[in-house]
Amino acid sequence: MTDNPNWHEDTFDGDAQVLTEDNTKIKRPNMFKVILLNDDYTPMEFVTWLLQKVFHKSAEESVHLMLAVHQKGQAICGVYPYDVARTKTMQVRTLAEKHEHPLECTLEEDGGDHE
Repeated sequence: MTDNPNWHEDTFDGDAQVLTEDNTKIKRPNMFKVILLNDDYTPMEFVTWLLQKVFHKSAEESVHLMLAVHQKGQAICGVYPYDVARTKTMQVRTLAEKHEHPLECTLEEDGGDHE
């Protein structure tokens, strides 16, 4: 009857047919900010390297974010769905621990007010 994949054909008693439209709406996932926090011990070079490795930032953007962390006390490294944000947070913590740095990384739900 129709080639539209959003329409479904339902058959009732015998030959009577009714077309119904599938109105499925997909909800966008909640987004989370991944935030690096400043400390007095983690080297700036390590933070810059970490931003490139974990967040795939360019060298220039990594330096800019590292300076924001240093000067403002924290910076948002990216905004991601929860699973991705949680994974990146854990990667930062694991690498910081492996290299014996006290660098902290947190995540918080995005309210759309980041820079």
